[in-house]
Amino acid sequence: MKYIMVTGGVLSGLGKGITASSIGRLLKARGLKVTAIKIDPYLNTDAGTLNPFEHGEVFVLDDGGEVDLDLGNYERFLDVSLTIDHNITTGRVYAAVLDKERTGEFLGKTVQIIPHITNEIKDRIRRVAERSGADVCIVELGGTVGDIESMPFLEAVRQLHMEVGDANCVFVHTTLVPVLSSVGEQKTKPTQHSVKELRSIGIQPHVIVARGEQPLEPAVKRKISLFCDVPLEAVVSAPDARSIYEVPLILDAQGLTDFLLRHMQLGPPDGGLVDWRGFVDRILNPSAEVTVCVVGKYTDLADAYLSHIEAFHHAGAEAGALVHLTWLEAEHIETAANQALLKSADAILIPGGFGERGIEGKIKAVQYAREHRIPFLGVCLGFQLATVEIARHLAGLERANSSEFDPDSPHPVVDLLPEQRGVTKKGATMRLGAHRVLLERNSVASALYGGAAEIFERHRHRYEINPAYIEQLQKVGWRFVGCSEDRRRMEVAELRDHPFFVASQFHPEFRSRPGKPAPLHLGLLRAALARKKAAGSGEAAEIPAPMPASA
Repeated sequence: MKYIMVTGGVLSGLGKGITASSIGRLLKARGLKVTAIKIDPYLNTDAGTLNPFEHGEVFVLDDGGEVDLDLGNYERFLDVSLTIDHNITTGRVYAAVLDKERTGEFLGKTVQIIPHITNEIKDRIRRVAERSGADVCIVELGGTVGDIESMPFLEAVRQLHMEVGDANCVFVHTTLVPVLSSVGEQKTKPTQHSVKELRSIGIQPHVIVARGEQPLEPAVKRKISLFCDVPLEAVVSAPDARSIYEVPLILDAQGLTDFLLRHMQLGPPDGGLVDWRGFVDRILNPSAEVTVCVVGKYTDLADAYLSHIEAFHHAGAEAGALVHLTWLEAEHIETAANQALLKSADAILIPGGFGERGIEGKIKAVQYAREHRIPFLGVCLGFQLATVEIARHLAGLERANSSEFDPDSPHPVVDLLPEQRGVTKKGATMRLGAHRVLLERNSVASALYGGAAEIFERHRHRYEINPAYIEQLQKVGWRFVGCSEDRRRMEVAELRDHPFFVASQFHPEFRSRPGKPAPLHLGLLRAALARKKAAGSGEAAEIPAPMPASA
């Protein structure tokens, strides 16, 4: 097994996850099987209870794991499906060690950070890597070198490097090379201090990936090589890219792939990036433009909706369109400026979320899309609120609501899942992961999925459509065309006599990949393009028949 450890210095947010994902993409292009692990040094057991404002999106895996958003990047770049074990947190490591202590596995020894915690970390890394059957396992260490909470993990990977040998464990350090506006000079001192901190704990990086707005100047590259004791060819410039999907091409052009393969004594042939280059070219050279208004609760932090953003990139590449996303905070939907955002949108998306804040604003956005015949996609909470809006304004069910927001509603058209009653713990207790969804053949949703009668999509919710209201809602045109395998839970609905008004209980964005866009996002974009084209010609929009999606 070959390991590539990706660390970060100077400050967070430099793009370790994109660096790790890009390296994985490059190695996969050479025919190697690659897997990835994300280490998060927080004490939470998983990401499920973290605030999107603070940590960004909670990404959901097939097995129901609620994990860091970087695992979404791994899945998209590598086109693999990972498991909860690919996300190692301090909370899970310490819980496992304490459980072993309680059951006597340490035979009365004093339990310490070294060796017990570090051994647990190493065992988890090895176990995941071996079970995957991969040739190379990429491990991203969250946080920044020098953080107290990261120290046990850095010590563990230092030990792992010693145990498996230099050819089998490569350290890639992502750092910052800032430019002071007053002098206009690229400064290497932050990188030097970051590497010094890394070396002080026994880790010498083999590769330095230098982030900055512009490519590294040759003299700066030589200086980093000299002061950080890294070969010149292993100092890699990572300037701001037009798209994150361009990063693998930027790194490969500087010889990073060949350097890593030589160091790890691997010799797969060149090639394999043709399809990736074509995908990037379609992203960077669209033939049309479309605007999608996202009505959300966490719009101040775009990372809270990262998978939707990437799903639109994938769908845009497939549809030949540049997708402009405008962000509308649901709480402020009544203002004239925000009403203008809805009016100017070619399509409207209402994503998932939790809590009562902004709910009525989202319902107003649903109503606007329905009445003005704007292509609409609702996901999870968006599906539930579309049902509430239709119940109120088409079915005449006054004060219809979800029991999550109004426990005293006379018409709880959305209600708590039966198995959720009595649940008090918040972490990992929702309906999570990939579940089979049955689709009606004569539906838009089925057509978007290539005529499929059943699909598998990922879920994350506690509430569902109340079965007592299904017949009433269907009579006014809200057709439930997808259901769970046991036919108890509604999964997809479409509004009759509307150009494109589709909503799903599941999260299609979590399985969207480059070259395999989420079918519902692709359908929304095609409907938006048709509407925009019709508006330009003054004709009524003709929504094209859904094309079989490659996903």
